[in-house]
Amino acid sequence: MTDIGILGTGRVGTGLAARLSAAGHRITLGHRRPEEAATRTTGPAPAPRITFADHRTTARTTDIVINATPGDSSLARLTALRTELAGKILIDVSNATRDAADGLPADLCYPGSSLAEKLQAALPETRVVKTLNTMLFTVMTAPQTLATPPTAYLSGDDENAKRTVTGLLGDLGWRPEQVEDLGGISTARATEAMILVVPHVLRQHGFEPFAVSLAR
Repeated sequence: MTDIGILGTGRVGTGLAARLSAAGHRITLGHRRPEEAATRTTGPAPAPRITFADHRTTARTTDIVINATPGDSSLARLTALRTELAGKILIDVSNATRDAADGLPADLCYPGSSLAEKLQAALPETRVVKTLNTMLFTVMTAPQTLATPPTAYLSGDDENAKRTVTGLLGDLGWRPEQVEDLGGISTARATEAMILVVPHVLRQHGFEPFAVSLAR
């Protein structure tokens, strides 16, 4: 059992919280207004191992932190938590984009770089691992729902951190052969750029589950 903090209480954050809690982990969901987040949570009541706290408390009191905040503001939000995140593994599942008029991603916020690289540079005492950012959010916690096995890419400079994250991916239903370690954190610029294909897929097919995957 691991104490996992998730920053962000949207569809991504709550979905990950539910699945990781079901796998036996203790989850703290971080929100700027935790009391409000707890009262507006829809669906079944949160599992006993899920609690709510503000972002700073969430980062300080957990061992692994998942960034599920909007990518265009993640850097500022997490840089403010530098002390709390020191020594932790930070799993970044967000994409930093500027939206088109229809609300779908249009451009990258960090062309020639990536959110993950920016986070690692801003948080040198934190081990950043990028993953799960190349799929519709429903696939993150249910990879088996796709007819074609999807791929979860990993980017990060710390090998031990990537091994830990691979274990958590297993708890989410990802098989070892579905996890592709691309190398250091600089490889995240490739997977983050994949988001640019997503709006075209969504406009053609709607919000059907999909992933940008590696076929062999």
